[in-house]
Amino acid sequence: MKILFACGGTAGHINPALSVAGTLKKQDPSVEILFAGSPRGMEARLVQEAGYRFAPITIKGFQRQLNLRNLKNNLQAVGYLATSTHRAKKILRAFAPDVVMGTGGYVSGPILRCAHKLGIKTLTQEQNAFPGVTTKLLSHYVDKVLLAVPQAQKYLYEKADCTVTGNPVREEVIFASRKAARERMGVGDKICIVSFGGSLGARRVNEAIADVMAWHAGSGKIHHIHATGAYGTELLPRLLREKGVAFENNPDLDIREYIRDMPDCLAAADLVICRAGAITLSELQAAGRASILIPSPNVAENHQYYNAMALAEQDAAVVLEEKDLTGQRLTDLVKTLCGDPERLKRLSRNAARMAILDANERICREIQALYQKK
Repeated sequence: MKILFACGGTAGHINPALSVAGTLKKQDPSVEILFAGSPRGMEARLVQEAGYRFAPITIKGFQRQLNLRNLKNNLQAVGYLATSTHRAKKILRAFAPDVVMGTGGYVSGPILRCAHKLGIKTLTQEQNAFPGVTTKLLSHYVDKVLLAVPQAQKYLYEKADCTVTGNPVREEVIFASRKAARERMGVGDKICIVSFGGSLGARRVNEAIADVMAWHAGSGKIHHIHATGAYGTELLPRLLREKGVAFENNPDLDIREYIRDMPDCLAAADLVICRAGAITLSELQAAGRASILIPSPNVAENHQYYNAMALAEQDAAVVLEEKDLTGQRLTDLVKTLCGDPERLKRLSRNAARMAILDANERICREIQALYQKK
């Protein structure tokens, strides 16, 4: 079998494709795999680092906000769109895949559209509870739409063939040992809070976390791991100093730029405070962790809000929108949850019930089923 993956733009689109590719290779080492994506996107680096072949196709997304910079971007995007169909056909004819799978990003559109016209079996995977524009358009003609959560189907073409497979989750998250992680981090019997706002860092989240840390610092009851992100490395320490928090030598305040051992941190956590990206939420479910979700308002079609609400509706998370976020409000919410261990356990259990731990295998079965129909 030969399969082409079309993905790009963000790690949330690329990593699921890489994860599925890895599972396919484990199941059948003879499978031939090719990735298509932007030569300037992170997919070019991540795919080749993983050892897969990469076919570049230049395409850009359109920006909706009207300003001079975005106007120039959109004019360039129109130019790239005009040439993308020719490039997509060239890639497809050269590789001759049996199945083409998209996992999101603007590159998925022209590749899957051309594959469909050439009679190649196609499927797309949507990570979010509120599908992106590309998935909505693709749902009109791909052979299969794979969903992370059932709530997404109502936004798609009514005749689309949809199946809920979940999002691929790293095995390290699924199998991480809570006891070993807490011992390694020196958590003991304290409540462990893990918080982060993304790789760059969200100013509003960092500001609110400073208030949370000021509340519990020195209590000896809470161990707090927080990732400031690249833009918060100076902000958070400054805010803590202004609040009189002695954090430099406090073993219960673990402040980092990034969390590089996320599987262990999730395993150790009693409460997670974070954004509502699709893969992050799938990992929270896989780890079975209670969470306070602060959806980013700066994403396409506000999809993080819909992701977060999919958990909140199952009493698997608490949602605090950024428009309502203040340090005091977040602190009060953390106080309430930390003072109610039964509620923390209930949120954790409900999150775990939502987890789909065999997403890779489910997706691979759908790929194999299409291959058998070709």
